[in-house]
Amino acid sequence: MFLSVATTYRPATDLGFLLHKHPERVHETELAFGKAHVFYPEASETRCEAALILDIDPVGLVRGRGTGDGLLDQYVNDKPYAASSFMSVALARTLRNAMAGTSKDRPALAATDIPLEATITPLPARGGEKLVRALFEPLGWTVAVEAVMADAGASAARYVTLRLCGLGRLSALLTHIYVLLPVLDDDKHYWVGDDEVAKLVAHGKGWLENHPAKALIAERYLKHRRSLARAALERLAPEIREEEGEEEEETATAAPRSRDAGETALETPIRLNDARLDAVVAALEAVEARSVVDLGCGEGKLLARLVRERRLARLVGVDASTHALERAARRLKLHQAGGPEGRLSLLHAALTYRDQRWAGLDAATLVEVIEHLDPDRLPALARVVFGAARPGAVIVTTPNVEYNALFATMPPGTLRHPDHRFEWTRAEFAAWVRSIETQYNYRAALSGIGTVDAVHGTPTQMAVFRR
Repeated sequence: MFLSVATTYRPATDLGFLLHKHPERVHETELAFGKAHVFYPEASETRCEAALILDIDPVGLVRGRGTGDGLLDQYVNDKPYAASSFMSVALARTLRNAMAGTSKDRPALAATDIPLEATITPLPARGGEKLVRALFEPLGWTVAVEAVMADAGASAARYVTLRLCGLGRLSALLTHIYVLLPVLDDDKHYWVGDDEVAKLVAHGKGWLENHPAKALIAERYLKHRRSLARAALERLAPEIREEEGEEEEETATAAPRSRDAGETALETPIRLNDARLDAVVAALEAVEARSVVDLGCGEGKLLARLVRERRLARLVGVDASTHALERAARRLKLHQAGGPEGRLSLLHAALTYRDQRWAGLDAATLVEVIEHLDPDRLPALARVVFGAARPGAVIVTTPNVEYNALFATMPPGTLRHPDHRFEWTRAEFAAWVRSIETQYNYRAALSGIGTVDAVHGTPTQMAVFRR
């Protein structure tokens, strides 16, 4: 299977600067399921073409790297031979800077619309030529589809050669292909969870929210998990923002959606969000809290864990999004018979304003919240939490930006969620923690959550403050 990208922009060989791949070399990348090769069949002043060839090891797929319903499915499938989610992963790994639209040597060109052509074959087209056109033509690309193989008696070819051309940014073209390949295949070779929602939102920002087939794209990209598709579309829809409170400066309201989406984590059997909630619950037990307020509680995932802890006599969830609080109430069965009403209450409030309704509790949690605030709003948050409410303990978690280098599908320089205002290094987080200790007379213990890397640390960092 292969994907090629070409341009007639002059000098056409500037394509090499955009792809970060020299035209005179063959570039190889080792992948978990095979090898990706990038080379240039043509490189002249008038036309330059780069090809990505994906060589999948079919035996390697059987050794636990593929998916399927049975032994036969593991051996008899088109994954080693047709452009699918494997190609999307290879694209993100080999051309990640080009997808991000970054170019050290040609930054202006990376942001410029240039003549582009792309060819992908063989491409599974479960929906036929009509679907191919419905996906790519609204994005401004001229589409040509040629059947590669048609099943006997089928009204549409199952595999096609797709050719796209038009004026556009290279990063946009690659991003469209990255998202829409698994949509056309209507499958993915790996498990789909909350982190895939974050990927779709990040890569779909700016085009997917206005696409006439956005619902179909979200559902197929997320393997027909309707709850995930609905969450992705809500995060892309601008009207959802209007329901998140009238305080313009309160940007932490997107935190619940960030936790639903999860960090763009490596594919592991244990999701980072689960490890994070486990660590927070353990920290609350260690400080012997009997009353807890979850600030930026979102849809109530942490609260759903805490209501199981009978030692906790009072639980409060606070969020500036009424939409998120409604979902939390449903998740927690708050107004149903046998629900936790009495022990638990949900409050609509901004986190940067004092609120006596949750002051004086034993502990407060800020789980993946602070990075959704503009940095100049952090002092206001600190005054409210550490200065006014002054709980006995405060637990804060936030991403470790150093660990982002280990996420294969993350373009360099991007953040894990489009609503993040910043992501701190371990040193930056430690400096903020020290400032809280000094100003508000707390003492904090720092730790990490998730798989430890010797160079980059853990994906999440945590501070447990105690008075």
